[in-house]
Amino acid sequence: MTTPDRLRREFPGISTRAWEHPADRTALVGLRQLSGFDTLLRTLSGLLQERQHRLMYLATAVRVDERQFKNVHQLREDAVKILDAQRTPEMFVLQQPEANAFTIGMDRPFIVLTTGLLDLLDPEELRFVVGHELGHALSGHAVYRTMLMHLMRIADSIGWMPVGGWAVRAIVAALMEWSRKSELSGDRAGLLVGQDVEASVRVHMKLAGGSRVDQMSHAAFLAQADDYDRAGDLRDGVLKLLNLELQTHPFSVLRAAELRRWIASGDYDRILDGQYPRRDQDKNARISEEIKHAARSYRQNFEQSEDPLIRTVRNLGRDFGETVGTVGQEVSETLSKLGKRIRGSD
Repeated sequence: MTTPDRLRREFPGISTRAWEHPADRTALVGLRQLSGFDTLLRTLSGLLQERQHRLMYLATAVRVDERQFKNVHQLREDAVKILDAQRTPEMFVLQQPEANAFTIGMDRPFIVLTTGLLDLLDPEELRFVVGHELGHALSGHAVYRTMLMHLMRIADSIGWMPVGGWAVRAIVAALMEWSRKSELSGDRAGLLVGQDVEASVRVHMKLAGGSRVDQMSHAAFLAQADDYDRAGDLRDGVLKLLNLELQTHPFSVLRAAELRRWIASGDYDRILDGQYPRRDQDKNARISEEIKHAARSYRQNFEQSEDPLIRTVRNLGRDFGETVGTVGQEVSETLSKLGKRIRGSD
């Protein structure tokens, strides 16, 4: 059921930590604490000619405002108000048959929606996508995706090198895993903006099966995720990992299921009730606590998963959770030392 505008909740002072997936949030808190890191990223941005990209869309796409694509402009205004964004990102509509939306840029992130997406989605579904992209912009995801794009180019250019190539590819693989988790964060932001669970699932149904939602079932679509999780044997578990290896986005069915899990956890309702972290508390966020939170999340998913590969690993040793916690602590200590070293050189 669509939420009327007058009943849609707003979240004054909300921190991006409210919607960020634990693994995504851990990486973001750690990176934000590294003094000098923004300077490095802006250097990379210069290499990628960010200003040229914006000028290209300014010349080849339609900029959304109160005169052009007024309906999309209003959705953006509503999203900015609901998430209490301090800056309204530019938005462009690009003529392209593929249904897509993305947020790019570092100093001034902007959002691009394709005409294929506008043709595919109804207004409430589009509201979810606009909220999703605004969530990316507010979390700073575009900044780190710029780094991923740059590293992917490096990996392509030196991939033939036996040592250096594998090292860069390992970093790219780790960033892609982060990128997939950041999409889950964006979905949560989209749901907070739209506050329409049915519409959020329909977006993923349409991205998977097209516009014929009358031929699809909400319950059956989510049941596919359960079948995917438990189906097959050990070989299927390995194949799932291979299928995801070079994907920057999780698969549509799995994204809908992850959103269902977030709602079931109670976090969504708590935010609607006003129980969420505030921006003015962000400076007190500690990387060690975020790592522990991420470890708990991974441990819970690990214990509950019916994936054949994970079941096998689980049966081989029940101390996975403790191992994750130990690794998390080591990562925390390493980041802390690195941050002190960088600050000491300022």
